[in-house]
Amino acid sequence: MNKVATLIFCGIVGAAGMGAASAATQEFDAPSLVVKYDRDSLQTDPGAHAVYRKIVRAAEQVCPQSSESRLVSEGTQQCRAKAIARAVTKINDSRLAAIYVSSSRSG
Repeated sequence: MNKVATLIFCGIVGAAGMGAASAATQEFDAPSLVVKYDRDSLQTDPGAHAVYRKIVRAAEQVCPQSSESRLVSEGTQQCRAKAIARAVTKINDSRLAAIYVSSSRSG
C-alpha cells in the first residue's frame, strides 16, 4: 500500500510590520501534524472525502479553540482555514481540491 503524508501547519498571525523572512520562519516553527493517507484513496469520491475529513480534524487539533466558549474564534477559524488550504494544495489532487472548494462555499 502506497502511504503518503502531508503536514498541517498552524497559521500564526503576526504584526503587520513583520517581514516575509519572519513569516516563513513562523510556518516552520508552528505546530504541525502529519496526516497519513493512501494515495489510491483519492481515486474515489468516498476516499477523497475521508482524506478531507482527516485534514479537517488535523487542522482542529493544530488550531485549537483557546477559550471555553462553544463559538470558535475568528482567529482559530482563519488558522484552520489556512491549514486546510495548505494541506489540500500540498496534496495537489483535483478531486480533493473540488471537495475543498465545495466545503469552503457551504461553510
